[in-house]
Amino acid sequence: MTTSGLRAVRVAVLFCVCSSPASTQVISIRTVPIAQGDQFQIFPSHNLGMGSVSIALADSLLDPFVNPAKGARLGAARFVSAPTVYSLSERAGGGRSLPLAALARAGSWYGGLALALQQVEPSRAPGFDGGRFEAVPLPGGVAPPGIPAPDTRARGNEYLFAMVGKAVPSARLSLGASVLWSGLRALDGVDLLYAGSRRVEQRGHSVDARLGLLKEWANGRSLEGVLLHNRFAATHDVTFVELFWDPVLQRTAERARLEQNADRTNTWGLHLEYELPIGTSGWRVGWLGTANRLSHPKIPNYELANVPVLPRDPGRSSAYNLGIGLSKRRGPATFGVDAIFEPIRSYTWADAATPVTTSAGDTIAAGGKTVENRFRFANALVRMGVSRDVELQGLGKAVGLQLGLVVRSVRYRLAQQDNVQLTQRALETGWFEWTPTWGLSLRFPELEIRYRGRVTHGAGRPAAQSFPVIWGRDVAFAGGSILAAPSGPLNLTDVKTATHQISLSLPLP
Repeated sequence: MTTSGLRAVRVAVLFCVCSSPASTQVISIRTVPIAQGDQFQIFPSHNLGMGSVSIALADSLLDPFVNPAKGARLGAARFVSAPTVYSLSERAGGGRSLPLAALARAGSWYGGLALALQQVEPSRAPGFDGGRFEAVPLPGGVAPPGIPAPDTRARGNEYLFAMVGKAVPSARLSLGASVLWSGLRALDGVDLLYAGSRRVEQRGHSVDARLGLLKEWANGRSLEGVLLHNRFAATHDVTFVELFWDPVLQRTAERARLEQNADRTNTWGLHLEYELPIGTSGWRVGWLGTANRLSHPKIPNYELANVPVLPRDPGRSSAYNLGIGLSKRRGPATFGVDAIFEPIRSYTWADAATPVTTSAGDTIAAGGKTVENRFRFANALVRMGVSRDVELQGLGKAVGLQLGLVVRSVRYRLAQQDNVQLTQRALETGWFEWTPTWGLSLRFPELEIRYRGRVTHGAGRPAAQSFPVIWGRDVAFAGGSILAAPSGPLNLTDVKTATHQISLSLPLP
């Protein structure tokens, strides 16, 4: 195994938990500040404009989709829709979603159905003139045969959600179950992973199943729990263009090479949350705890520029959330703040496709570990927001205003063991992301219309550059997580991710 090969296998694995509607229940893991679009912000949220504060403040729109047991709080049947658009600056990608949902209750039973259709634009490296590439023509202006053009069309995804539950009023208890199926043909950013590729075709699906429980007491206390399981499976058909010597024409020519990569990730999670009022002043306090266990039966073999393609074994991670939240209601005004600590432990490795001789003269058998990476994260998340309702006298409606801020800190240590060169490497790094949020709502007696927006700063996308693409040796990404072992500085261009959501809620007859 060559030195360049060892650098290649330092790319660890990608963790895909893409179908989760609640980031505090399925925890993403990232080691590089790659900007990720809000592709999976497909459900309506009342608190999005308040920084998505949620620990000690209920979110009347999002809660039933996060914990199916909270569907018991439905007062009447409702129809909701939340068209959402997100975009990255520097023409680095974007997408749009149209979800439609109906929630209903009959006696002690309740349920809901939702459908979401989505288009995702192809990701474009900033400076690549919109991502267009031209095949080198043959003499006479004829395009090389069998070499496809890059696919710049938007790709579509579908999401189906179903929920059912039962309330036990005498015990102030509710139990619910939900399932979210996602048909995926476009994950934001995946087309950036295969350095030098001409075209990436994606297909896959995800299933997110949840069991929820909600216990409420007469004095305002509540306890909730969610047990979830997520299974993700995708396939990437990647077309590369490579040069070869044509002995007939006596010149260098191009030909297409198709490579198929499978991606599989399974996640188990448990989430607990407890909240209670503080006296009668309108203050509430809440605590949460979340545990995720991720395993990866199959990791894609990314094509890394100018280095051998080496198979990688799965990795595993344990991720946790520990958080506290406060909220205050005083008349038409509401304030909330959440503080969450994320300790995460990850272990990834690369295996040898054939026997490898170490620098000491020993042999690592085929299937043995050539590089081992151990990550220790100490991440933090702070969310805060305020809202104020203003009654418009004589007009029969009210206006609501929201402002918020989300600050995320990512800090980790990497201990890397190179079993071929018999060396060790340590790395300690991190970054901050800032997300201001805002919202405006109009409430009429017969319907509610809400607008929510946010912009994330502090992350980037790979910049335009000549091949070989150096960043591609160090980064692997899909869905909501990135886990890689960087071996040098990344060439990233700062981009902003802007998200806009308009939600409509009205009672059903």
